[in-house]
Amino acid sequence: MKFSETGDNDVREYVDFLLRQYRLTDAYWFLGVEDTFGTEAAVKLNEDIWSRMGGLAAREIKERFPLEEEGVARVLEALSYFPWTVIVGYETEETEHGARIRVPHCPPQAARVRTGRGEFPCKSMHLGEFSNFAKEIDQRVEVRCVMAPPDPHPEDLWCEWELRLRE
Repeated sequence: MKFSETGDNDVREYVDFLLRQYRLTDAYWFLGVEDTFGTEAAVKLNEDIWSRMGGLAAREIKERFPLEEEGVARVLEALSYFPWTVIVGYETEETEHGARIRVPHCPPQAARVRTGRGEFPCKSMHLGEFSNFAKEIDQRVEVRCVMAPPDPHPEDLWCEWELRLRE
């Protein structure tokens, strides 16, 4: 059977496969750079790439999907289409002043800990990624890190981010 002839269930399975391949490619790319050039170089390259990818992904989401909300709610709506939201399972919550994004399980960090590599500092990378994503969706939305590695965090929460409208 050709892919173009698959049903909804098969398409969902294929999307799950693609997202896993996307995640693994990102992981092995990082590990390859880290093993060749060191953690500091891998982190720096990751920061540069994901800062760009946040804005690029948001731009394409705006072009492909109808976003109905405004402000912080619009960023959350757009984020629901972002591949890493599906891969990681970001938990989002609207608050009185904006919203929070929480990551109770982080596959890349969990894999590093499981294989003895330890956590890597991802705070700057995700700050750039989320900030550029939010800015592309609505320039008024700012992102603040509540905590992310290398910050200490509870066992059941890897990182937490706050979204607010600029005052």
